[in-house]
Amino acid sequence: MELIRGIHNIRSKHKECVLTIGNFDGVHLGHSAILARVKSLAKQYDAPAGIMIFEPQPREFFAPEVAPGRIGRLRDKVRLLEGQGIDYVLCMPFNPKLQQLNAQAFCQQILLDGLTVKHLVVGDDFRFGCDRQGDFDYLQEFGSQNGFDVENTPSVLNALGERVSSTLVRSALENGDISAAQENMGHSVSLSGRVIHGQQLGRKLGFPTANVHLKGIKSALSGVYAVTLDVDGISHNGVANIGVRPTVQGKTPILEVHLFDFNGDLYDKYVQVTFCQFIRSERKMASLEALEKQIQCDKEEALRFFVQSVN
Repeated sequence: MELIRGIHNIRSKHKECVLTIGNFDGVHLGHSAILARVKSLAKQYDAPAGIMIFEPQPREFFAPEVAPGRIGRLRDKVRLLEGQGIDYVLCMPFNPKLQQLNAQAFCQQILLDGLTVKHLVVGDDFRFGCDRQGDFDYLQEFGSQNGFDVENTPSVLNALGERVSSTLVRSALENGDISAAQENMGHSVSLSGRVIHGQQLGRKLGFPTANVHLKGIKSALSGVYAVTLDVDGISHNGVANIGVRPTVQGKTPILEVHLFDFNGDLYDKYVQVTFCQFIRSERKMASLEALEKQIQCDKEEALRFFVQSVN
């Protein structure tokens, strides 16, 4: 699968495609159903199967302070999409230039001139263009006038009869329900990133941590979890905190992982952290001594989780 950054990098081999458009945050079971349809149509047309996503996500561009937290980073999203058998992901930079395109210009410049779309698959609630002028009906009319088909996708319902969506997954994560999130996603909940140097406060407290840089994203995950960390093909058990660290007046969200069975150097390595069990919400402690005691309690609870999961 190719990751293409920007419409200017589209080549002839990418055109005349079957395309879907969306955020695909979390790449859940609803997304998988859409992608299965895209692949099926691409086979019928003997055409490339493509996905268009946006970075940042539109709501992050318009109102970053109230935009929902992300289920995964861009890197995590691309990794999950790669496992879906799609030919390419077109990552469009959501910037003022793109934001100012009206519905007609978006369809003409991006879908028709840029990609020569053969078939477009979107949700019937899809909106696009400046001030969200474009909708599913507009796409269908434009497509019929310009030689490509447009179809919507039926909702995927979970065992409880709920519509599977990124909002549903995000709600489960915000409630600490990792199992529900996994069931709706069809895979584990994980974040990846590079290990960076931190304040080494955890080491001073007796709990050295690997600090995973989230590059400023607001995550749907927050609090303390039992986790596994994968690096160099090996998985390690640990306990992690994701948040702003209010006890030490932190401001930038960071993922800190304390491993139970690792003494090596992880700096600058890319790691994948999988969230296995929610332990507690992040909260400000009265002192560093209280924080140290709480971390020990968190570690013991995470250890119990892994023992129980083996048994």
